[in-house]
Amino acid sequence: MCIVKHMRLHILVEDELVAELDERVGPGRRSAFVASLIRAALDDARRWDDIEQGFGGIADGGHEWDADPAAWVRDQRRADKTRVG
Repeated sequence: MCIVKHMRLHILVEDELVAELDERVGPGRRSAFVASLIRAALDDARRWDDIEQGFGGIADGGHEWDADPAAWVRDQRRADKTRVG
């Protein structure tokens, strides 16, 4: 069994924003909506962290695709026997 713990947060939001939020999701669904937005934002931040960690992982030159990248891609696709189309 998974026990989910909740923590109450105190945040300040403009009245107009709360009114629009209530219009969209209803006052009884604020927490769930805000939690889903926070979850999505944190997922995005983690993905950007992964992308930034990969910067510099491949050298700027000396690759077999440097001369003609399009031809290299075509050759890779043709060599894939499982590829359809």
